[in-house]
Amino acid sequence: MFASVFVVILGLLYCRKGSSQSFLGRPRLYGPSEALAKEVVYFKCEVPDYAGDEEIYLQLFKVGDRNRSLGGYTSLRGEVGAIPKVIKPSHEGYLECVVSAQNNSGITPTVSHPHYLKVIDPVKGAEIIHSDPMEFYEGNALQLQCQLSAGTHVSYKWLLNGQPVSQSPVHYAADNLLRIDRTSSKDSGSYMCMATNTFNKTTVFSSNSSEVVVTIKDFVSSPNIAFTVLKEDSQNYSAVVTCESTRGTPPITFSLYNRTELVTNMTTDDRQATFKVPLVLDRHLGWLQCQANNGERIAYSDWLPLEVVPAGGPVTMHYDFDLGENYAIVGLRFYCKVKKGSHLRYQWFLNKTLLQDRGSFYYVANEAPKQSILLLSVGRSSTGTYHCEVSDSFDNTTAISSKKHYLDKDVLNRLPILLVAVVFGCFTALILLVSICCCIGVMFRRRQYGEKSLLNLEMDTMRAAYEGDLDLSVYNEDPDVVNAARGDEFDHASEASVDE
Repeated sequence: MFASVFVVILGLLYCRKGSSQSFLGRPRLYGPSEALAKEVVYFKCEVPDYAGDEEIYLQLFKVGDRNRSLGGYTSLRGEVGAIPKVIKPSHEGYLECVVSAQNNSGITPTVSHPHYLKVIDPVKGAEIIHSDPMEFYEGNALQLQCQLSAGTHVSYKWLLNGQPVSQSPVHYAADNLLRIDRTSSKDSGSYMCMATNTFNKTTVFSSNSSEVVVTIKDFVSSPNIAFTVLKEDSQNYSAVVTCESTRGTPPITFSLYNRTELVTNMTTDDRQATFKVPLVLDRHLGWLQCQANNGERIAYSDWLPLEVVPAGGPVTMHYDFDLGENYAIVGLRFYCKVKKGSHLRYQWFLNKTLLQDRGSFYYVANEAPKQSILLLSVGRSSTGTYHCEVSDSFDNTTAISSKKHYLDKDVLNRLPILLVAVVFGCFTALILLVSICCCIGVMFRRRQYGEKSLLNLEMDTMRAAYEGDLDLSVYNEDPDVVNAARGDEFDHASEASVDE
């Protein structure tokens, strides 16, 4: 009897335990999907299938971390549990609600579906971090990093002198990093980082860093060297040597060498330097070279002979032309050259009036010291007498003039008398030559036919003599007789056929 009662009690306990375990259903977790850091947010957890009177405990966890509860709520009658939480950036991720019986460890806890929370921490304290010096030469790499004291889900923008930095094969900007692999002077300027993030697609937070000035120097280019001649007085001359680089960050030190000997040097904030060197005309005084240095490397110019040859010798002038419609000359080019001279000045004159650079019908193109070209549009305005004068660029008293040439459109397009005479003479000579050939041909034919007539006469005489010795008339047949005979033969043949 006692054993039966014990079995019944155990059965009742087992049934009660099974019913209690099946009593807790899957809880539901509600809450915002996006929240600001340091704000208080309420998460709600409920058990829809709760029908008992026992206390249940609702707890909030991050998925995968049950050792650290984010909050809890004790429900006496199964009401919805509101769990408050001060949000931190570390709370971002999937959350879950775990429900368990408060005083009955025999009931298996149940877990809600995960709920994702995005935490927005407003950006603060943007600052540019760099490890390299902010002044260096082109070709080196530049790397800048934008660092924040706070901020999640941040977008970055890089500005150079207030303008966005454009992406290129050598410019790389991603997240909080800006890298320029091969810098140039165009990358110099003030850099700033802008960091922003947005909450709920409506509220925008931003933080701008202070500007960082980056100076990238250009290497100095190989300088160009040239010199002009300065006449001090009637006997003394100087060479004014100019050294100029097209690129390079100042200050630049220019040095002038005559072969291996340093003549002089100077440092300038410009890309050009000028030196003055004593000069003797018509004498080779060596070879000059400029050297430019702006701190990183030295650039060298070509070698330039220090020699001045005065203008001398005859001045020659010739021309060529362009043809238009009807083969009329519409454009003309005069060329002016002198035998020798290294520093020359060319001047063109029309009726003793100096032609300056460009006019309504002309253009002067100087290729000193080689030559000068005067381009003309042939017309009424260009009619007149032209000549050119050549002198030393440093001394006007040495001018040498070319021969004068008169230009007129009608005369220029008219055939020259000599040309007409030559053409007419050639035509007349051709006619005479053809006439002479015709006369010779006629005379030759007459002579040929006369010899043939004498030959025929001799042949007739020989034939007559031969016919006198031998009478050939008996061998001649009358054509009618021959035809009659042939007809009789045909008739005889026909009769024989009939008889057969």
